[in-house]
Amino acid sequence: MKKNSFMQGAFIATLGIVLSKILGIVYVIPFYAIIGEQGGALYGYGYSIYSIFLGISQAGIPLAISKIVSEYNVLGYYEAKRRTFKLGKKVLAMLGVISFVIMFIFAKPLALIIIGDIKGGNTVSDVTFVIRVISTAVLVVPFLSIYRGYLQGHKYITPTSISQVLEQIVRVSIIVGGSFLMLKVFKLSLTSAVGVAVFAATIGALSAYFYLFIKVKKNSKELEKETLKVVQPKITDQEIIRKIIIYAFPFVMIDVFKSLINSVDVFMLVKVLVNGLGYTAKEAEAIMSVISTWGQKINMIIASVATGLMVSLIPNLTASFVKKDMEDVSLKINQTLQWMLFFTIPMTFGLSILAKPVWTIFYGVSKFGPSVYKYYVFVALATTLFTASVTILQLLKEYKQVFICLLSGLLTNALFNIPLLYAFNAMKAPAYYGSTTSTILGYGVCSYLALRFIHKKYNISYEDTLKKVINIILITLAMVLVLVSVRYFIPFTSTNRLFNILYIILYTIIGLFVYFTLMFKTKLVYNIFGTNYVNKIVGKLKKK
Repeated sequence: MKKNSFMQGAFIATLGIVLSKILGIVYVIPFYAIIGEQGGALYGYGYSIYSIFLGISQAGIPLAISKIVSEYNVLGYYEAKRRTFKLGKKVLAMLGVISFVIMFIFAKPLALIIIGDIKGGNTVSDVTFVIRVISTAVLVVPFLSIYRGYLQGHKYITPTSISQVLEQIVRVSIIVGGSFLMLKVFKLSLTSAVGVAVFAATIGALSAYFYLFIKVKKNSKELEKETLKVVQPKITDQEIIRKIIIYAFPFVMIDVFKSLINSVDVFMLVKVLVNGLGYTAKEAEAIMSVISTWGQKINMIIASVATGLMVSLIPNLTASFVKKDMEDVSLKINQTLQWMLFFTIPMTFGLSILAKPVWTIFYGVSKFGPSVYKYYVFVALATTLFTASVTILQLLKEYKQVFICLLSGLLTNALFNIPLLYAFNAMKAPAYYGSTTSTILGYGVCSYLALRFIHKKYNISYEDTLKKVINIILITLAMVLVLVSVRYFIPFTSTNRLFNILYIILYTIIGLFVYFTLMFKTKLVYNIFGTNYVNKIVGKLKKK
């Protein structure tokens, strides 16, 4: 195994996550064809609850382990580092079992909260069954995550990226193959097919866990190498556990609050659309399936950029903060924001314009799909900024402020969700845009409060980043203007998948050409990534 620098780690982690997310998107084409919109809504119900309990069962410990391992490595406290890894596994075992038991026993009350007494769609027993099946994953995923955190803390990013791709390959194979066998071969119920699909999370996690377990075993000498000779202070198990809890708590808040912000729609949208705004249960669940399942699958490509950057940022920013090198802390924070927005802003606008052909390729013709998704895609952009800003705040050990930001975001979404549904409906706009707007506002409030606090307390200036982001937006708008103009000559009229693939290829080539031409003409790409790094990449591409 080879250690990775901040930029290398960010690139490798992002590449691995993007590849796994691409696999997670490609499979939805056959999966959607097999289970349809009602099955997608059921799948989304189960995963929404699972996400909340996964956050609880992991309790942020894997990321805390990455942070503590990096910290102890920098200080040369190797014996304490080894005990941190062992103690983390014990704590996770206990939390995983508790979360599994709660999910399994209280599956029915949770199902009742989600769908209430609506008729004509999925039943309470359907949702209960799916929640119980997916509860098995919380017994496995935390252990997988802690091995990833341990390796990332040592700045070994490549093995964790490979494990993510492996996990996704196994998971996708079971989802598609299993659901097809249940429905088409064995002629069982839709609920059985979705049950197999959610159980794939457990099997995929097991395969990735064994890969990393073997990797750590084989490279134990390298991982335990002691390069610094320092007098290690006596650090008790109690102190380590206390540190794990202190570091982990903000991470669990980030995961749980993020799941809660997303779950506001799950708990409110269907019931309001059916009982208050005159939608049928079938229409409401079709809209819900876009937000909870199908749209999120496409959004994962955008969100993966932020996730990859965070994987590399955690050990690197922690090391700089431990050394009290605030100049480097400021540099890494601004680099992270600039790199992330450089990719995610044009991706978001591009997907919004291409919502109809993208949706047609993945899911076929849909009454609500393209309409819901062309606006819902902006949730992905809001999520990336939220993930980056709150994680940075947590790494600076501002735990109280993390809680304030997360709670503010959740309350904003919860308070505005229903009023905005009715407001958009009154304006003769699609009512469900109100729910998406509420979610974006929730993430936006959280991100703003986090970045403002960092600026005030640590004197971190965003002036340069703000100028670059404004230029990114202007260049993106120029790209959008060109693509909208192209639509007058080449409109999205075909429902044929092949033609829609051609639309996307053509528009992507034009969009990329406009975006990167303007980026190089204005020298913005050099200002963001550095002249040497850009020239190195360009040189490699020219050789090919």
